[in-house]
Amino acid sequence: MKVYEISILVFLLEEIDSNDTFTKISAFIDSGMAKVPELLKLHNQNIYKNYCFNSFYPIEEDKKYKQGKTYTIQLRTLDKNLADFFYTDLVNHFNNSIKALTAKIKVIPKKHIEKIYSITPIILKNEGGYWKGNISLTDFERRLKENLIKKYNLLTDTKINENFQLYTSIEFRNHKPVAINYKGRKILGDKISINISDEKISQELAYMCLGTGILEMNARGAGYVNYKWL
Repeated sequence: MKVYEISILVFLLEEIDSNDTFTKISAFIDSGMAKVPELLKLHNQNIYKNYCFNSFYPIEEDKKYKQGKTYTIQLRTLDKNLADFFYTDLVNHFNNSIKALTAKIKVIPKKHIEKIYSITPIILKNEGGYWKGNISLTDFERRLKENLIKKYNLLTDTKINENFQLYTSIEFRNHKPVAINYKGRKILGDKISINISDEKISQELAYMCLGTGILEMNARGAGYVNYKWL
């Protein structure tokens, strides 16, 4: 298992409000993938996409990303073919909002991970809307763990023993829900920090989620995490 990180320098063809960054970056990626039949099929399937991305960097203090300026977006994936597409094809793509200029690619080294922490909000889909007030913290933690196990089982074509400690502590870093825009709606999520257990499978899942993202809507910009090595 290797996590590929692709950093793409992009040029903005229009001003983008911070509330719309995930929508605009998703549209840019989707329109690039649509040119490749195999990737268009992946996009249209209701399956884990196994990639995630971060928003524009550097961050603009006034929350307006400027037309005519350059920014960097980072994409991560465990899929070598997808990584190659991001690096060689997406870098030559543009739409009405974003034009890619150059790209760099690297493999994130596999080292002992002390903690992972949210860069973009993590989203837990729930019939009642935002999970707090609808399900318990215990259920939230169970869903988080189950999501990672499902992704791992599908990626490795296996079924792991689920009786393990994923982390030693979890901290919510937001005092109120953090929203991302999706199809004209605000989806509420959280930013968390997780201290990862020393167990081998816990370390495997922590490394994997750097490329897949945590919980849901990862291909829409949610669940992108960074890491701190021991």
